[in-house]
Amino acid sequence: MRMTRAEAREHNRRALLAAARLIVARDGHRAKLEEIAEQAGLTTGAVYSLFGSKNGLLIALVTDHLTPHYDGIEQTVPDGLDLVEAVEVFARHYRRLCDDPDALRHLSFEISLQDLALRDPELAPRLAASVREHEERLTALLSGRVHDGSAVTSRQARRLATALRALMVGLSQGVTLGLADAASQDYFAATARALITPDVLGPP
Repeated sequence: MRMTRAEAREHNRRALLAAARLIVARDGHRAKLEEIAEQAGLTTGAVYSLFGSKNGLLIALVTDHLTPHYDGIEQTVPDGLDLVEAVEVFARHYRRLCDDPDALRHLSFEISLQDLALRDPELAPRLAASVREHEERLTALLSGRVHDGSAVTSRQARRLATALRALMVGLSQGVTLGLADAASQDYFAATARALITPDVLGPP
């Protein structure tokens, strides 16, 4: 069955984003548009048609790159858990991601993307907005959960989400780079749990 025009555009869009991930992870800011298009089996004309420019493609890459990660988190942390239980499940999930065979490639891509954002004033705010957007998803995931007999407010959940994301990113990079081999799922859960303090949560 032949694809419709809309289906073909979406197929090409996904192919270009996947190719861009590979080339950016390998070449960083030296990534060439021609190589991205070739990797996708398309022409540079397809990039301009779908994204307007190389920068448009990179902006889409920045916007989309965290979404599958946070989709997985939301599916892993069910409703009905209290705050401590939810944070522990979240941390253990983060640790399991370090064992993915592609974990090092994913880390290389994320570091390359940060490097691109540092060099491009148009990309930097897009990356920051993407991180904030997905941190809001984590905030929503934690809001309303019970802790010490009270429901966690959005303000408290946001403060905790900021600390949790920073902690998990740092620990995960250590494990992936072989600098924290002893950091087990239990260790991830314990360090995440240690953040749940009045000083971190703040007032309701």
